[in-house]
Amino acid sequence: MKIALVTGITGQDGSYLSELLIKKGYKVHGIIRRSSSFNTGRIDHLFNNKKLKNKFFLHYGDLLDGQSLSNVISKIKPNVIYNLAAQSHVSVSYELPEYTLNVDAIGTLKLLEIIKSTNKKIKFYQASSSEIFGKNTYKTQNEITPMIPSSPYGIAKLCSYLLVKMYRESYGMFCSNGILFNHESPRRGGTFVTKKIIQNLVRRKHGSKEFLSLGNIYSIRDWGYAPDYVEGMYKIMQYKKPDDFVLSTNTTCSIKEFVNLSMNYLGIKYKWIGKGFKEKAICPENGNTIVKIDKKYFRPIDVSYLNGDYKKALKAIGWKPKTKLKELIKIMIKEEINSKNK
Repeated sequence: MKIALVTGITGQDGSYLSELLIKKGYKVHGIIRRSSSFNTGRIDHLFNNKKLKNKFFLHYGDLLDGQSLSNVISKIKPNVIYNLAAQSHVSVSYELPEYTLNVDAIGTLKLLEIIKSTNKKIKFYQASSSEIFGKNTYKTQNEITPMIPSSPYGIAKLCSYLLVKMYRESYGMFCSNGILFNHESPRRGGTFVTKKIIQNLVRRKHGSKEFLSLGNIYSIRDWGYAPDYVEGMYKIMQYKKPDDFVLSTNTTCSIKEFVNLSMNYLGIKYKWIGKGFKEKAICPENGNTIVKIDKKYFRPIDVSYLNGDYKKALKAIGWKPKTKLKELIKIMIKEEINSKNK
């Protein structure tokens, strides 16, 4: 039985990846940070499942603590490490740039150094991000598009991306980057814009009068479904050689369009009025505000357009997205409603 170590296992991607790896016959070990409060909600169904007591394990550790990482790796002797852990919120990275660089870049370096010094046969997957492309002017972004990150998060992810390439080329290690564009699910954290939109609008459908505050609603993103993307991660690590792959949908949608699609599905009547910072969505029947613009949600440098080209992944590893945006929104809304009714 192969052994996988997953950092960031308590996150959206970590939980879906763990489920997939267990189905593929892996023993899955995850690293979690010691805390006074539990943050394992996304993986409790795995950890508390008695049938998985010999297949799913958790260990305390931290990407800022190289010794804890070394101890876990030496103990479990993984065949593959999926590094999903990160300070993954772009806006927060402006407030905590040093922490973001330490976790997202230096943390990756620590793992690569441990592999190099202990067992170069361990395969390594690095969760990269479309934010490494930053404010480029290309209609689509792929593996050879210039990378000009515009945030501390993007810069940290680019550093990790380049470290992976360097260790691969310098030491012959099996290290691959998955350059994942935005991917969402019901397990997305509430501070991310898609989840924030869904949660607010479902509450409104249930009678709430709370309006939704957003930043640049004209930011355009390539949004996919997280379970599709973790399948891509797995396929990347089964490829005959280490390499870098963009995973995306090659379709785009603005935040405003995402809001409209969500309101349409929920049957919320709306009308957009105003321009600039005064633009807002109102209820046409009573004039109550549904969505408004708030300057505090604008970033110092806003990446306004990201659209991924996944042709390389399709050709090399046979991966393509399965879930369309409207279906993704439907899945998120249904799960949000179900959670409210429990």
